Amino acid sequence: MAKLKPAQIAEVKGKGFLINRGTENFSGRIVPRGTVFSPDDLKTVSEISSKFGNGKVIPTTRLGLEIQGIPYENVQDAIDYAESHGLKFGGTGNKIRPITSCKGTTCVYGNYDTHALAAKLYDEYYIGWADIKLPHKFKIGIGGCPNSCVKPALNDFGIEGHRIPKYNSENCKGCKVCMIEKSCPSKAAKLVDGKMVIDENVCKTCGVCSESKCPFKAVKPHNEVVYQIYVGGTWGKKSRMGTPLSKFVSEDEIAPILEKTMIWFKLNANPKERLGVAIDRLGVEKFEKDVLENDELLEKKDILFE
Repeated sequence: MAKLKPAQIAEVKGKGFLINRGTENFSGRIVPRGTVFSPDDLKTVSEISSKFGNGKVIPTTRLGLEIQGIPYENVQDAIDYAESHGLKFGGTGNKIRPITSCKGTTCVYGNYDTHALAAKLYDEYYIGWADIKLPHKFKIGIGGCPNSCVKPALNDFGIEGHRIPKYNSENCKGCKVCMIEKSCPSKAAKLVDGKMVIDENVCKTCGVCSESKCPFKAVKPHNEVVYQIYVGGTWGKKSRMGTPLSKFVSEDEIAPILEKTMIWFKLNANPKERLGVAIDRLGVEKFEKDVLENDELLEKKDILFE
């Protein structure tokens, strides 16, 4: 086969295939729905690797699977085979990147079903908005609690589940060994003069105390989940911790805020400028006012598809 042209390399890069250094072969990224692969999915990935690649599969930092050593002439066959088995290659370009989530669905510290939210956003935005063009890549990370294992604050749009403790002082008996105080990882809960006090300046709203073994239920168990949104996070050569929005939001508010964030990004960022850089250039106050207060921004959604 003749030497590949830059246009051919760019064409398949847009489909999720990156050229392997020193070769004319490619690595293709399979993006899972909700960051979960089924046994059948894994079997399909294995078959694609054997049929069209070099037999090697590696995990990606966005929790996908990368099939290595695929010759250019096999790329379309690999895509067709994957799609016939319900899988998709992708994960490149100036658009929504693979959505990552922690294992909050099964983790003892997880405050909500992270995989379900990841699957919902995958369907609505990663797939539904696959054709939108943004100034730069846009990463979404979903965390189940403030332990932040999946690092939501290092994504362009990070979602983190919290539980605000609801303390009932009438139920507190001032036990000598307080199970709430004992369970609090941040040491925000302490007995003072025989009554529980929770220091709001220290509390991380992790929700652990709501699962404590307090026999008198001085902290209401299983309180409602709220979400901390982080925007503009990046890592690498130009690192920036995501800016936390000034208030917690409900699950129903996540999608509208996400949509307005992407519209704001498209309207305000320069080409090849990440969201965090645009926020720093124009100001956090402007971003928050536009995204949290300006519902008219949603009327400009069509700009994403231009």
